[in-house]
Amino acid sequence: MSAKPKLYYFAGRGKMESIRWLLAAAGVEFEEEFLETRDQYEKLLQGGSLLFQQVPMVEMDGMRMVQTRAILSYIAAKYNLYGKDLKERALIDMYVGGTDDLMGFILMFPFLSAEDKEKQRGIIVQKATSRYFPVYEKVLKDHGQDFLVGNNFSWADVHLLEAILMVEEKKSDVLSGFPQLQAFKARISSIPTIKKFLEPGSQRKPVPDDKYVETVRRVLCMYYDVKAN
Repeated sequence: MSAKPKLYYFAGRGKMESIRWLLAAAGVEFEEEFLETRDQYEKLLQGGSLLFQQVPMVEMDGMRMVQTRAILSYIAAKYNLYGKDLKERALIDMYVGGTDDLMGFILMFPFLSAEDKEKQRGIIVQKATSRYFPVYEKVLKDHGQDFLVGNNFSWADVHLLEAILMVEEKKSDVLSGFPQLQAFKARISSIPTIKKFLEPGSQRKPVPDDKYVETVRRVLCMYYDVKAN
């Protein structure tokens, strides 16, 4: 296996993007193998690399890891982005879980029809501004610290910034009523490893386009229509 982590996924965001974000935040260089054909996917399946017959899959530290949450937890723990004790880890897990729920409304957006996309856009913004962002706004205001947990940079901060930027792609002024989150976004974006990942030419993936959608459908044999939440 490569000395660098190697990521197996499509040339787009999907479930792998949060893994890219976390590795980048930790300052870890990684390689990628993009799935473009069904044959590539079948080869991974037949070789036993995909434990549950799903990607993402990451080769790292002599392991072939699947299941996004397990991969992220490993990376966070390995690079000291998972709190200093069990209580902080529990808080990080809660905040990451909430952010995951919000991201879930965005993940399948590219696969929707044009009509359903407009409906889903409204749902994403409504959920973000009424359920999720108020929680993080209050946390930051109440403890008056720079980061979500223990006043140390953690996985929770990386995940939340990723989600904020994703929602802003749906509505650019979505943080207008959240001054704490506006300041948080500026702080986290200025961290050197994050700043580098946000610059053009990084391994951060762009907003999914029709080519990405068609590749995923072809490789995974997705011939059904996805419906809005």
